Amino acid sequence: MKVKLIHGFSNKTRIKILECIKNKEKTVTEIVDEINGNQSNISQHLACLKGCGIIVGRNEGKYIYYSLRNQHIRDLLTMFDVVLEDVENDVACCERHID
Repeated sequence: MKVKLIHGFSNKTRIKILECIKNKEKTVTEIVDEINGNQSNISQHLACLKGCGIIVGRNEGKYIYYSLRNQHIRDLLTMFDVVLEDVENDVACCERHID
């Protein structure tokens, strides 16, 4: 189960989406505009994130507003930044990373 959860964080576009909605819920259109993606691709990633339980969607009229599931997810994103500060040079030199 942990691997499935971590998979939600293992893609550049999904991380951009999560950072985009970290502090404020947004619609697909707002997310697409902010991260310069295409709607189809963003929608697929949102479905993955929602399926993993990382984000939630709230219907309002014809729009769905996406946000992080809870404060724990927000804290986890912040913790990634904190840890990255400590290991950034090692990560940059790692030849086994996947883009």
